[in-house]
Amino acid sequence: MAKDTQGPRPQEEHLRARVDTRRWGSINMNVTTIRQKALIPANVDEVYDAFVNAQKHSAFTGSKATCDPVVGGEFTAWDGYISGKNLELEKGKKIVQEWSTTDWPDGSLPSKLELTFKKTEAGTEISMIHSNVPAEQADELAEGWVEFYWKPLKEYFTAQSRKKPNRK
Repeated sequence: MAKDTQGPRPQEEHLRARVDTRRWGSINMNVTTIRQKALIPANVDEVYDAFVNAQKHSAFTGSKATCDPVVGGEFTAWDGYISGKNLELEKGKKIVQEWSTTDWPDGSLPSKLELTFKKTEAGTEISMIHSNVPAEQADELAEGWVEFYWKPLKEYFTAQSRKKPNRK
């Protein structure tokens, strides 16, 4: 049997999620970390803006989003299914958010979402670390990132690039 030496593709990276037990107050809960990378065909500032500009976020997801794009500002996505607070914002480079969904188990603390943006020849590489995710929801969330964020974001920017006049 041949051994896979190339390692996981970016969308499969969530399979390497680490599950550990954390104790917060009197609550014992299993939490996990999801790590993924996505290549988006747009520049870093445009991709960053798609996450913090509510109108652009709504446009690429097809669902209502809100965002106060300042540190400490609150946001929602997917018609309120996702909510949280901006902890760090570094334009075109990094977003760190406190993040939870309406499906979080009772007593769960918010997770931490870290997005970093790196310029590449093909556009922007997003590296995502989503930590303190309730372990029972990790597989669904990892799939959700691919299906409801990375794919629509790529499609959104591909469509945007078709609308831009070709300047040579």
